[in-house]
Amino acid sequence: VLNINVGGKLFQIAYKVAAQYPITRLGKLALYTDPMKKLQLCDDYSVQKNEYFFDRDPSIFHYIFQFYHSGVLWVMDEMCPSNFVEEIEYWGIHLKYSQRCCRILFEEKQDELNEYLKIQKELEAELEPLDSVEQFEGKFLGRFRKMIWNLIENPYSSVPAKIIAVMSSIFVLISVVGMTLSTVEEMKHKTGKMWIEQLEVVCAIFFTSEYLMRLIASSSFKKFLRAVFNAVDLVAILPFYIQILFENLDEGELLYHEELHKVENVSKLGKVLKLIKLMRIFRILKLARHSTGLRAFGFTIRQCYQQVCCLLLFIAMGVFTFSALMHSVEHDVPGTNFTSIPYAWWWAAVSLSTVGYGDSVPDTVLGRVVAFGCISFGIILNGMPISILYNKFSDYYAKLKAHENET
Repeated sequence: VLNINVGGKLFQIAYKVAAQYPITRLGKLALYTDPMKKLQLCDDYSVQKNEYFFDRDPSIFHYIFQFYHSGVLWVMDEMCPSNFVEEIEYWGIHLKYSQRCCRILFEEKQDELNEYLKIQKELEAELEPLDSVEQFEGKFLGRFRKMIWNLIENPYSSVPAKIIAVMSSIFVLISVVGMTLSTVEEMKHKTGKMWIEQLEVVCAIFFTSEYLMRLIASSSFKKFLRAVFNAVDLVAILPFYIQILFENLDEGELLYHEELHKVENVSKLGKVLKLIKLMRIFRILKLARHSTGLRAFGFTIRQCYQQVCCLLLFIAMGVFTFSALMHSVEHDVPGTNFTSIPYAWWWAAVSLSTVGYGDSVPDTVLGRVVAFGCISFGIILNGMPISILYNKFSDYYAKLKAHENET
């Protein structure tokens, strides 16, 4: 027999039993005649006791030992999948020797664990700063850039850093409020317009300074440009400078060209200018830099994109199906709003979302039956994936908050 000592526990296996599986570690140990090759297979060998010692987990080897006698590898639920796979790979035994029912449950558990570890790693990367303090050592103006990095990227490093983080959020809110007030008719007079423009200049200067400080403190320019939050910061400040550029072009056109087609070009520039001004609304996304809730929401959408796409697909199918049914039963009614399937899309979308504005309603009994079916389908549709998204959001938010507090 082979005397196998695994982690201090002695097991005995007949040579002919182990030799039935020549690919496994113990099978090779039983078949090899060269003592040097045998020593390469174990961690140690006792000549006096004729024992081969293996520094492995004896509790898992118990199932390996049973496999050599029964030919079946049993998998228990309480085992850690990663540890078990590592052990059986060491002993050279494939998972195919286990029963199909055990193998399916084990692989499901293994996939769940891998998914959990993947999400945990991505969650940690979500809060991981773009650079670290150690990366500034030995670089040009390293101490100065490290100080700027702490001020901008690490709000918990000092009181001034916390103040800058709070000021950044306040300026975002002020900018959004200013953009909102600029559309109010009473604020379009000369004094109100002047105050809003000055407010926009102050916000743009602050955002530009913040962006430049982050750029100076960055250890890698390419990494800085690829970062999502830095792209959001750039989108937040670009409309201000593009607006100034287009306004100068606008004045130039009016000053030097009075022809009709030139005036038309000026009006086109005005439309582009309005669109650029609207891009300032993306400044609200800057709040996500210091908001765990917004980060958790974005992370949930990224992780659950399959469920979100599935929900959108179901909504599109429901809108098309119920709008076609409604048009087929209501198109002959005098004065109906369902004159075509595209005209019925709005009603179907509103009914599926269970909002129900009531701007388009069916007049026939069959039409009301179709509407009831559409609303019922919308209730069921909203109840399935949204609950999954909410549960995942709560889980991710709790993990992000715990990791943030721990850090």
